Amino acid sequence: MAAPRPPPARLSGVMVPAPIQDLEALRALTALFKEQRNRETAPRTIFQRVLDILKKSSHAVELACRDPSQVEHLTSSLQLITECFRCLRNACIECSVNQNSIRNLDTIGVAVDLILLFRELRVEQESLLTAFRCGLQFLGNIASRNEDSQSVVWVHAFPELFLSCLNHPDKKIVAYSSMILFTSLNSERMKELEENLNIAIDVVEAHQRQPESEWLFLIITDHFLKSPELVKAMYAKMSNQERVTLLDLMIAKIVGDEPLTKDDIPVFLSHAELIASTFVNQCKIVLKLTSEQHADDEEALATIRLLDVLCEMTANTDLLSYLQVFPGLLERVIDLLRLIHVAGNDTTNIFSTSGCVKAEGDVSNVAEGFKSHLIRLIGNLCYKNKDNQDKVNELDGIPLILDSCSIDDSNPFLTQWVVYAIRNLTEDNSQNQDLIAKMEQQGLADASLLKKMGLEVEKRGDRLILKSTSGTPPL
Repeated sequence: MAAPRPPPARLSGVMVPAPIQDLEALRALTALFKEQRNRETAPRTIFQRVLDILKKSSHAVELACRDPSQVEHLTSSLQLITECFRCLRNACIECSVNQNSIRNLDTIGVAVDLILLFRELRVEQESLLTAFRCGLQFLGNIASRNEDSQSVVWVHAFPELFLSCLNHPDKKIVAYSSMILFTSLNSERMKELEENLNIAIDVVEAHQRQPESEWLFLIITDHFLKSPELVKAMYAKMSNQERVTLLDLMIAKIVGDEPLTKDDIPVFLSHAELIASTFVNQCKIVLKLTSEQHADDEEALATIRLLDVLCEMTANTDLLSYLQVFPGLLERVIDLLRLIHVAGNDTTNIFSTSGCVKAEGDVSNVAEGFKSHLIRLIGNLCYKNKDNQDKVNELDGIPLILDSCSIDDSNPFLTQWVVYAIRNLTEDNSQNQDLIAKMEQQGLADASLLKKMGLEVEKRGDRLILKSTSGTPPL
């Protein structure tokens, strides 16, 4: 007579097989844990059984790492491992009791070790990738909103797991590992990143490859950009392509739907120092773009992006006042505007005026808008700042800006930014107003050009007055 089968266990009124011995039993348990009531009533002994299966199945993976010929025999073990991870993943959803029970069994350490073995196998078969992904999902769920679990995950996963996963060719593995990193990071762990810059740079590289990934975006904008020390260290070690990516995300943070908070401002003032000092020191590198052989120079492209960041920073009133007095910034911007203006007029190159009208979306060159942005930055730096208004005058910047106002398809909105800069230069500044009025009388400033700007010169007695043509009072 056959031995009687053990009675099934009861979980919140639902019959489940017991003990858990095979794949079908695990799948049934995984399905049960999709419901909150089953998660909340699960006995801890179930998780011990799942862990035992996970450990037993992991031995086959260890063997395959030592002997690659064994990889082809991993199928059944990988199926069990995958279902163990799915079961544990589901059990942790919005259930801190299960998170704590599973963590206290040292399941996190077993999972991380197994995931690192997966990476060591260097095999891209689908069953292995599925187990890999489910393992990462489990780590993400057990760490979600649970600081104790986050600490344990960090201890086991940092830095090896992130170094192994963030540059993985599988997009889902990158996404899940970045979810774990985002969930686990805090101010103390950010300091550890400063000592492991490769992980931080791997995040930026991953964002280059997967710009649609929300987790990678949030790691950089919500964690990295809150640490000026980390950003400075990263920037020094990055490639120029990576720098462009980081600067693009800095712009996204500044111009995002949510304005910078009071806590953000001191941090971004530190970023402003890095951006401004770097631009002042290396901005002339963009002149390399005048040569065809350097038309795609990556260092020059990164410098162009520095200018874009400065334009957005100076559009923020909390950052503007700091940059208005930054040593050498205004002088260097005017100097660079003069150099590219001369270079564009002397020979045909990337900075030469393009009078043709392009089809929408057609980008003619990497320096598109560069002159416009230089003039925009000058206008921002002179906003309600008499010292900077006078400095531009002293550096002969006003004639230079007026001379830059021409139809130039490579610099969209150039005329608008010239108008903006001239208005900021002449507001409550009679000396600058007089200069432009005299230029018009002497034929050095085109009256029709001034009219396009909404300005005209009027003679009142012996004095020339620059005024608005829109009916507003004189500037």
